[in-house]
Amino acid sequence: MAITRPKPKAPESTPAVDAFISGAPDAVRAPKPTMLGNKRQISLTINPALLDKVDAMAAEMGQTRAGIINMAIYRMVEHGVTIDGLRKE
Repeated sequence: MAITRPKPKAPESTPAVDAFISGAPDAVRAPKPTMLGNKRQISLTINPALLDKVDAMAAEMGQTRAGIINMAIYRMVEHGVTIDGLRKE
């Protein structure tokens, strides 16, 4: 005959338990994405020297900074990119 341990009973939820669980760092739901028209707003960290070049190109082309960055990303995704000799289509 095998000896088995009884299954532990799950503790009942109390306001103190709920407060403790909801206070955990991973209990917070991610904020709803900020939408601007039909686009989603993102945060981007970029090297200041590169940003200066992007701003200069945007001014030269009569575009906004965001417009230039969007066009660059679109072209990379649609037409592929080569990084260190490796081509990604």
